[in-house]
Amino acid sequence: MPPFRDEASAGLLASEAAGDNAPALSITEISALLKRTVEDRFGYVRVRGELSGVKRAASGHLYLSLKDEGARLDGVMWRGGAQRLGFMPEDGIEVVATGKLTTYPGRSNYQIVIERMEIAGEGALLALLAKTKARLETEGLFAPSAKQQLPYLPRVIGVVTSPTGAVIRDILHRLRDRFPTHVVVWPVLVQGPGAAGQIAAAVRGFSALEPCGAVPRPDLVIVARGGGSIEDLWCFNDEDVVRAIAGCTIPIISAVGHETDTTLADFAADVRAPTPTAAAEIAVPVRGELVAGLADLHARQQRAVVRVVSLARERLEQRARRLPVPQALLEGQAQRLDDLGDRLRRALAHRTGLAAALLAQRSAGLRPAVLAARLQQGRERLTAQRLRPGLVLQRIEAARTQVIGLDRLRRSLDPKAPLARGYVLVTDGEGQLVRSRTMADKQTLLRLEFADGVFDAVPAAAAPPRSAPRLRPPAAGNSQPKLL
Repeated sequence: MPPFRDEASAGLLASEAAGDNAPALSITEISALLKRTVEDRFGYVRVRGELSGVKRAASGHLYLSLKDEGARLDGVMWRGGAQRLGFMPEDGIEVVATGKLTTYPGRSNYQIVIERMEIAGEGALLALLAKTKARLETEGLFAPSAKQQLPYLPRVIGVVTSPTGAVIRDILHRLRDRFPTHVVVWPVLVQGPGAAGQIAAAVRGFSALEPCGAVPRPDLVIVARGGGSIEDLWCFNDEDVVRAIAGCTIPIISAVGHETDTTLADFAADVRAPTPTAAAEIAVPVRGELVAGLADLHARQQRAVVRVVSLARERLEQRARRLPVPQALLEGQAQRLDDLGDRLRRALAHRTGLAAALLAQRSAGLRPAVLAARLQQGRERLTAQRLRPGLVLQRIEAARTQVIGLDRLRRSLDPKAPLARGYVLVTDGEGQLVRSRTMADKQTLLRLEFADGVFDAVPAAAAPPRSAPRLRPPAAGNSQPKLL
C-alpha cells in the first residue's frame, strides 16, 4: 500500500511520490473496476426478499427492490425475463430472485440483474393468491349476479384444454355415454410459461366466434385440466385468465384439478365442476333418461286422456240412469192430446148446432114479402129527403156575399193601390223598401215605382260633382237612372 502523505506535506498541486505505482484513476475507470470485481465475485446469486416498488417501464423492463428487515437491494429484470414470469409481481410478495450482481455507475450503487424470479414457498404463493382474489372480488368479477345460466341441452360444446392429456379423453367419453354432442377443442398449454396467455386467448376466441361462421360457436365452454400442485395449476390463477372467463359471453364451466383444488378461474366461471368428468355430466343430461322421461310423459298423457274419457263415460252412464224412459215422458202428453182432441170434436159439434139455430132464426126475416116491405119503406124515405131549389139558392147567395167582402178587403190592403192616387213606391237596387230620408241618403240607386211604370234615380249625395246643368226628367217608360 502506498504511503499517505500527511497534511503538512500536502502541496498545492497533485504530484506523484517516488516509487508510487498507483496513478490517479478516473471515475469511469474505478467504476469499471468495481463493476468487474462485483460481477466476477457475484456472477450467480439467489436472493430471497420481499418485493417493493415494483414498476414496469414502457419498454417492458421490470424495476423493483428486494428487502428484508435490515437491508434493501435494487433489482432489474429485462423484458425477455419479465415476459416469462408465471405470476404478476406486486409489492409485498416474498420471492427468490436468481441472477448476478452488478453496479450502476450512474448512481454509484449496486443492483441485481434478475434472470429468474419465483415465489418463495407455498405460503407466499397462497398469500399472493388471497391478495389477488380479494382485489378481483372487489371489482365484482366473482359476483353471483354476473353468472350466466347454463343451457339445458347445448348443441355445440367448446373445450379449452390440452389436446394430448387424459382430460379431453375423459370429457369426450363421458359426453358420448350421456348425450353425443358436437365438441370443438381449442388446444392450449395448461402448465408452464405461456399457458395463461393461451388459455385467455382461447376463451376470448370462443367468445368472438360468429354464430353462423365456419367454426360453430359453442353454446357452452368447458375450461379443464387434471389435478396437480398449486404451482402446476397457477396459470388458472392468472389475472388475465380470470378476466377472460368473467368477460366471456358464453356460459363457462371450470373443471380445473380435483375436487379439493380451487383456482380463481373457478370463482370467475359460471359453474365450477369438481372434476373434468363432472363437467361433462353437468354440461349435458343423460340421453337415455330423457328418452325414458319422454316415454313416461307420453304414457302419462295417454293415461290421462283415457282417464278423462273413462270418467266422462262413467258420469254419462250415471246421469243416463237418472233420466226417465222416453215413453214415460210422452204418456202424459199423449193422454192430454187425446183429451183435447175429444173436447175439440164436441166443441165443433156444439158450435155448429148454435150456428144452425142462429141461421134458422135469421133466415125467417129474409122472406120476399119482408124484403119488399123494407124496400118500399126506403123508397118512401128517399122521396121525402129530396132537395128544394130555394134552399140551394139561399146558400149560394150567402157564399157570394162573403166572396165580395173578401175581394173588397184585398183591394184595400194592396200596397200598390195608392199609386193610382199619385203616390210613389221607393225601393233600393235590391228591391228593398226605403222608408226614410236617412236610408235614401245611403243608397247609390233608388227605384221609384209609379202607377204607370218604374223610374230609376241616383241621389244627389251619391252623384259625382259636375258643372253641367240639371237634366230634365225623361219621358214615361224610360227606366234609365237620371240625376236629380
